[in-house]
Amino acid sequence: AFLNGELDEEIYMQQPDGFVVNGQERKVCKLVKSLYGLKQAPKQWHEKFNTTPTSVGFVVNEAEKCVYYRYGGGEGVILCL
Repeated sequence: AFLNGELDEEIYMQQPDGFVVNGQERKVCKLVKSLYGLKQAPKQWHEKFNTTPTSVGFVVNEAEKCVYYRYGGGEGVILCL
C-alpha cells in the first residue's frame, strides 16, 4: 500500500545492491513514488487513500483519522482501517 503514495518533495537514494550499473557506481536514484521504509510513506499513503472514501460521501472521524462514517436512508456505515 505504501508504494502508492505521491511524494511532495524530491528524494534521492543510493543505487540498491544488485542494480548498480558498471561505470555509473556514483550515480543515485530519484524516487518517483513513495517507498517502504520512508518516514513519509504512511502519511503519503493515507492522503492518497483518503480521497476514495470521501469522494463517495464518507466523513473522516475527527478523533480518529482512520475511521470514516456515512449515514443515509436510515442506515449508517462505519469504515475502520
